[in-house]
Amino acid sequence: MSLPLPTLPPTPSGAGTLEELQERIHVLQGRRNREGSYPVLPCFAPLLPSGLRGGTAYSLDVPLSVAMALLAGASSEGQWCGAVGFPDFGAEAAAGFGIALDRLVLVPDPGEHWFPVVAALADVLPLLLAQGPGRVAPGEAAKLGSRLRERAGTLLVLGPWPQSEAVLRMRGTSWEGLGEGYGHLSRHRVDLELTQRGLARSAVVDLSAPDVVALRTGAARPAAGGWP
Repeated sequence: MSLPLPTLPPTPSGAGTLEELQERIHVLQGRRNREGSYPVLPCFAPLLPSGLRGGTAYSLDVPLSVAMALLAGASSEGQWCGAVGFPDFGAEAAAGFGIALDRLVLVPDPGEHWFPVVAALADVLPLLLAQGPGRVAPGEAAKLGSRLRERAGTLLVLGPWPQSEAVLRMRGTSWEGLGEGYGHLSRHRVDLELTQRGLARSAVVDLSAPDVVALRTGAARPAAGGWP
């Protein structure tokens, strides 16, 4: 059974459409960030002890399921979220992580208007998850970064992003409880590493129980090279 999501126009074709988009979201919008950061689920606390910082963008080299779980902490506490560029976004999976579907705005396919759509959403939604547009010019990233800082919003990008606050990568994954054609999933382990300001933190989390603290954590260490 599919669950309904507030869905906005997939391919805005001009300034008028974008203004209409902003007006519609202003009506939908919930409370804004007043704390400077957004909470994360307990499993991510060792990686993001202060939560997701407002006014910044994060680069994610992880499956969509991990990105959904990152939104869930703030969503479950009343924040509005947006998802851009995911035609097959799984509403049931998002709800399973704790994302409130009645406070989630979905733009399945922004087409060639990725930047204006994301900028319009950033004006009114505290947290955005977006499929990366490919190559990003530093100037475009800087303009969007300025808007995020002004609005204290957070952007999670699946893919590389210039001047990102941090980079989250998946180093490995495993499943427990499933045999060859039988059994029930009991645990989904994901080994994650977050690189921020020259330091790397690691944690093994269980996505089948994201409200539980990480299964294993590693001490902060100098980060290796990677996305900027």
